[in-house]
Amino acid sequence: MQLITVEELKARLDNGEQLNLLDVRQPSENAEFNIGGLLYPLGKIQAMDIEEIEDLKSKEVICYCRSGNRSGQACTILAMLGFANTKNLTGGMLAWREKFGV
Repeated sequence: MQLITVEELKARLDNGEQLNLLDVRQPSENAEFNIGGLLYPLGKIQAMDIEEIEDLKSKEVICYCRSGNRSGQACTILAMLGFANTKNLTGGMLAWREKFGV
């Protein structure tokens, strides 16, 4: 698992890159604020229910959550399941909001 900062991610989004963002928070957290990632709660990943994201195994996948803890867990599990290039957003949405607001 690699790390990516909110500044690096925002720069890539601002450049129009097509990224595979995975929001591993709960639906209520995602509804409150999100940056466009696919909502895929950590519980699904922990249960190895990855059918919907199986096609991302060979691609870069950037996971994020509230603070970076759950997304770090998600990256670790996904790597064990064969995902080749997972990145964890350092500080998660807390860092994003602190740096860029809502």
